[in-house]
Amino acid sequence: MSHPHTAGPLKAADPAPAGRRRRSATLVIGCLLAGAIVAVAVVSLFWVPFAPEDTSGGRLAPPGPPHLLGTDKLGRDLLTQLMIGARVALTAGAGSVALGGLLGVAAGLLAGFATRWLDDTISALLDILIAFPTLLLAMLVVAARDASLTSAILAIGLAMSAIVARLTRVLVKRVLAQDFITASRTSGTSWPRVVAEHVLPNIWPTLLVNLALQLGLAVLAEASLSYLGLGAPPPNASWGRMLQEAQATVLTAPLGAIAPGVLLVVLVVGVNLVADGLRDVADPTRRRTR
Repeated sequence: MSHPHTAGPLKAADPAPAGRRRRSATLVIGCLLAGAIVAVAVVSLFWVPFAPEDTSGGRLAPPGPPHLLGTDKLGRDLLTQLMIGARVALTAGAGSVALGGLLGVAAGLLAGFATRWLDDTISALLDILIAFPTLLLAMLVVAARDASLTSAILAIGLAMSAIVARLTRVLVKRVLAQDFITASRTSGTSWPRVVAEHVLPNIWPTLLVNLALQLGLAVLAEASLSYLGLGAPPPNASWGRMLQEAQATVLTAPLGAIAPGVLLVVLVVGVNLVADGLRDVADPTRRRTR
């Protein structure tokens, strides 16, 4: 008499493919959202529908030919203003991240290798700079300079550098505590070579994710400064200043306030999704647990 085949224990489905698909979707969606704004900014370098200072369109004209999105309260083409605003936002974000990253990584490396008293001094200075409001710092920079995009980048970059420096300091000290650093130094490797071959390669993935997140914050900071009149002056358009100018006519011409707000949200969400995807790539532990 034949016995029925007894099935073995059921195995749980491997969640890795689903997790990879979620991570891929996050990164792809983020790249699409941020990439669309980047594409608009690049196009604005070579072509815009109207000159930025052209006010011949009539005050608050509705959407339609030749002004596809209408005009603002000064008669300027809204689509032109939005395209130039994308360029200003990305310029401010990238410039602030570059400045903050350069200063922050340099200060963090110095603190990581410094003696105890110098490390404590640098850490105290970083805490003071982090606690200092970015808006107040921007006002001080503008007081020393004119209100401009350069001043906004300088203020945001200086404020960002303290955050990057503190993270870099922690990462550097964590790497320097590893056994392979001791072995490398015992074999006669110089400190500059240790930094180039061991420290920087081990800290850059985490720094890259942090800088991607800081890019979104820098874009928001630039919009806030422009809203208060501390950003790029006319005829350069800024989404923040567009929001400020459109608030008086938001009921009669809502597109002037909705459009820059939506684009600002799209860019920041896209950058944050890209940062989240990069975090998954850089952190194997996070990849396994998601």
